[in-house]
Amino acid sequence: MTGNQLQAARNLIGWSQAQLAEASGRVAASARAVEAIRAALEAHGVQFLEAGGVAQGPGIAVKGE
Repeated sequence: MTGNQLQAARNLIGWSQAQLAEASGRVAASARAVEAIRAALEAHGVQFLEAGGVAQGPGIAVKGE
């Protein structure tokens, strides 16, 4: 998960950085924090896709180069 994906995911569900930190139970950036943040976002409906992945519903994606 990139920083841009993280920011986009927050924006999709209307969360501030503080709301995300609270929901994930993390403040400091670490591997565990990123995993917790991703889990918190996924629990609220955000779906992260690998290159070539297919969404399970409507959404947006960045076109590969």
